[in-house]
Amino acid sequence: MLGLNSSGQLGLGDVQNRGDTPNDMGTKLPPVNLGIGRSTVQVVAGTDLTCARLDNLQVKCWGDNSFGQLGIGNTTRIGDGPGEMGEGTLLAVDLGTGRYALELVAGFGYTCARLDNGGVKCWGNAIALGLGDSSSRGNTPGTMGNALPYVALGTNRKTLALYAGSWHACAQLDDSTVKCWGRNVDGQLGLGDTQARGTAPSQMGDNLPVLNFGAFQTALQLSLGKNHSCVVLDNWSVKCWGSGNLGQLGQGNTSSLGNALGQMGNNLPWVNMGQGRTAAEISSGTEHTCARLDDGRTKCWGSNGTGELGIGDTNNRGNGPGEMGSALPAINLGTGLQAVELVTGELHNCARLDNDAIKCWGFNSAGQLGIGDAVARGALASDMGDALPAVNLGPP
Repeated sequence: MLGLNSSGQLGLGDVQNRGDTPNDMGTKLPPVNLGIGRSTVQVVAGTDLTCARLDNLQVKCWGDNSFGQLGIGNTTRIGDGPGEMGEGTLLAVDLGTGRYALELVAGFGYTCARLDNGGVKCWGNAIALGLGDSSSRGNTPGTMGNALPYVALGTNRKTLALYAGSWHACAQLDDSTVKCWGRNVDGQLGLGDTQARGTAPSQMGDNLPVLNFGAFQTALQLSLGKNHSCVVLDNWSVKCWGSGNLGQLGQGNTSSLGNALGQMGNNLPWVNMGQGRTAAEISSGTEHTCARLDDGRTKCWGSNGTGELGIGDTNNRGNGPGEMGSALPAINLGTGLQAVELVTGELHNCARLDNDAIKCWGFNSAGQLGIGDAVARGALASDMGDALPAVNLGPP
């Protein structure tokens, strides 16, 4: 793990950043100790915390714990000092008797798990937990395990996929609908208002409305940013809603969408990816969005102050007319190389390429790009393409 480590979120027993000096990477980058013989099947990063699903079905989290987001019944940080990780020391999250997680997501001060029975449990910062009150969970003894309520998403409903933004979360349900809860200051919940959901008893369950993407349209994948949300629909088109202040909705303006009646459904415009182009994957940062297209290229739009769009300048895209579609440049990841997977952070992005290399670009103050310095990449054309180094993670 690499990048900022102010709360021990790298799980290396200190608060030293990794990736910002040449001696940090490759074989010199230590593995995270999760217990004797343990391996991971999923790792997720929230704001200053990290969680892993392990091969023995346990969930373990480390880093910042101000709201109880590590799920261990206190607010003590884990991973920032020696002896806090590994066997017998790093506690597993108690999800309830016989329960285990199939999926984890994390945001700003909260973590959620999709469980083996189709239910969802969330802990940490109350604003995104969807539990009908304003109390944090996981921060005191007796608030986890069987005592931790399920998120009520409707009678007999089960969850097929979870998504986390900074302060809001969404679930794809087994009836092909999507429901979202949490903060809603810019309409990021897509419900035609700016009222938060999930902190009052009457807001969840059958009372929580489903999102309207348009007639006969269902979601394949969502991605949530700070105050905006995006979806890839079953026709491989993309729609985004919430805050558009920096062009992250890709509509050629800075207006918000989803915060007033009549803006969702068929009235919510598509994001123009270019003539005949569709999206294979979407990934949202704090105030920018990236898509991997059907032709293998990658395009990003929204905020670009540190080169996070990867197109050789610091001009935002999607906030003015004529900037999207065919006019939006694709990211140059190297000669003959294409992305097969995207992951977006707050102000940076990483792509796994078709040669199995990983390249990252954007903000790099703590070495989060993993290339041995703290210099941002993507603001100059000379930063990208073959000149953009791959992340050196050492031998497999």
